[in-house]
Amino acid sequence: MSWRPQYRSSKFRNVYGKVASREHCFDGIPITKNVHDNHFCAVNARFLAIVTESAGGGSFLVIPLEQTGRIEPNYPKICGHQGNVLDIKWNPFIENIIASCSEDTSVRLWEIPDGGLKRNMTEAVLELYGHSRRVGLVEWHPTTNNILFSAGYDYKVLIWNLDIGEPVKMIDCHTDVILCMSFNTDGSLLATSCKDKKLRVVEPRSGRVLQEASCKNHRVNRVVFLGSTKRLLTTGVSRWNTRQIALWDQEDLSMPLIEEEIDGLSGLLFPFYDADTHMLYLAGKGDGNIRYYEIGSEKPYLSYLMEFRSPAPQKGLGVMPKHGLDVSACEVFRFYKLVTLKGLIEPISMIVPRRSETYQEDIYPMTPGTEPALTPDEWLSGVNRDPILMSLKEGYKRTSKIVFKAPVREKKSVVVNGIDLLENVPPRTENELLRMFFRQQDEIRRLKDELSQKDIRIRQLQLELKNFRNNPKNN
Repeated sequence: MSWRPQYRSSKFRNVYGKVASREHCFDGIPITKNVHDNHFCAVNARFLAIVTESAGGGSFLVIPLEQTGRIEPNYPKICGHQGNVLDIKWNPFIENIIASCSEDTSVRLWEIPDGGLKRNMTEAVLELYGHSRRVGLVEWHPTTNNILFSAGYDYKVLIWNLDIGEPVKMIDCHTDVILCMSFNTDGSLLATSCKDKKLRVVEPRSGRVLQEASCKNHRVNRVVFLGSTKRLLTTGVSRWNTRQIALWDQEDLSMPLIEEEIDGLSGLLFPFYDADTHMLYLAGKGDGNIRYYEIGSEKPYLSYLMEFRSPAPQKGLGVMPKHGLDVSACEVFRFYKLVTLKGLIEPISMIVPRRSETYQEDIYPMTPGTEPALTPDEWLSGVNRDPILMSLKEGYKRTSKIVFKAPVREKKSVVVNGIDLLENVPPRTENELLRMFFRQQDEIRRLKDELSQKDIRIRQLQLELKNFRNNPKNN
């Protein structure tokens, strides 16, 4: 019997990465030098947001996607945070609302004007305070409007209902800093990786840990739900300090289904999963490569496809939502690569080579759209619902009609000895403390000047009174 090689039939085996031309890149951007392991970039169908280097406080740029080329040094920024910005995420249902979190312990929501920023923005539409230490991660719920998750260095995950502007739940099962959060398709489960070397699957509304894995041989850094396959994929480091990925069954985390070593580099591996094509992308922080695999339901589960190579190291990557892709070019995924050394944001399109220019239905199934399936009250009451799907063929540029309305909060006051204690909130960071100190010094200087002016006025009035009394005409 003759040996015959077995070829896998896959429509994605020839997917290739295409870098945008220089005029379609974003140049001259002072990308942050912060070493926090995040992407520092967020993209939607209208805007690109990048965390930037700034002196004092934290700031980020928001640029309309059509405004490519060189960005002016004085381009308007969002600069309301008092500490470094650590994470930014666009609202999946309202395209001009972005959430940010910072070292100043706050989470803030910003509303971007339709044409982009014309001047610096310092006032957020909503400020959320609930963490006692800096906030490292924010994540929007995938099917519910106005539900936001934030993870802080106080080891807590807060669930915010933005309809009322308050935290409604707290997940308090972690014993160290939370490194990553990922939702399943309908948002009923939350997977987290943590610095305590544990992988957890949590029911977010109750905070109950459904599954927990102690990863001794595979130190987990990042975790991602693989759509509705009931599987998780983690990236991390093996006991020999090589980069590694592992595949898990979400209902049994006792042992990984498979573990696979990638290479011996030291940078973090960022995983990205496309549920429509069942493709997994692995991008290393500090190197320029993006490997991609196809995920199957049977062994060996992972099938290596190809690797996109680039000499320029990436600090982070933003990902375009499906409804922002160019379907006429058979584009199935698009990265926005942060090249810190050049101050450059470089779009990379993953393209399926096809001769036909007609719409390719086999590579563009129905995909989650821009309409929420649930309201916050429905989700909090225990309802789960799959995302509302849309076709990329018909009207995929359709904009959402939902408008964000910030909750009106009644101004509370606690007045003691004529001082409003809630108005004078204590500083949360060293930068904030310094700002408050200098502000108070200015205020003291102003009061001293005012006092000396009043002293001079009193002496003048006393002299006038004395002259008035000594005048013989007045006797």
